[in-house]
Amino acid sequence: MKTRPYPAWISRLFILLVATLTFTGFMQMPLAKRYALTTVPGMAWTGDFFLVHKIHYILGAALLFLVALVAANWLRSWKNELALTGLGLARVTVVGGLVLSGLLRVYRNLPGVTLDPVYILTIEWAHLILVMILGVLALVALVRKTSAYAVRK
Repeated sequence: MKTRPYPAWISRLFILLVATLTFTGFMQMPLAKRYALTTVPGMAWTGDFFLVHKIHYILGAALLFLVALVAANWLRSWKNELALTGLGLARVTVVGGLVLSGLLRVYRNLPGVTLDPVYILTIEWAHLILVMILGVLALVALVRKTSAYAVRK
């Protein structure tokens, strides 16, 4: 792959965060016990919903920090040097939707917040579908060998 015009640690951290968020997100569903992942040595924690939920929130906060850092850098200087690729624009849009739906999920989980079940289902499904779309876009980028979000102008 070609060298990215932005620091490589950003890409590596983003991939790590998205991968672990995907894992902890799916483990909040009863998948760990159903598929005996909890019986694998060292993986019993995956069956503890509240622990996995807290880890997911911590990772989500780290992703928010990374997104804010990249957005600030983009607005400050990168927009003059870089242009988003088509695939990059699609992935930025999906990540923005994930951040928004994730924040709505956090709001929904606050004590004293009651939402209509239709809104709850919409938020949940939107979040899940956006995660899947992000995965498909990552696979498309791998197949095309064009994984960079941005290129030099």
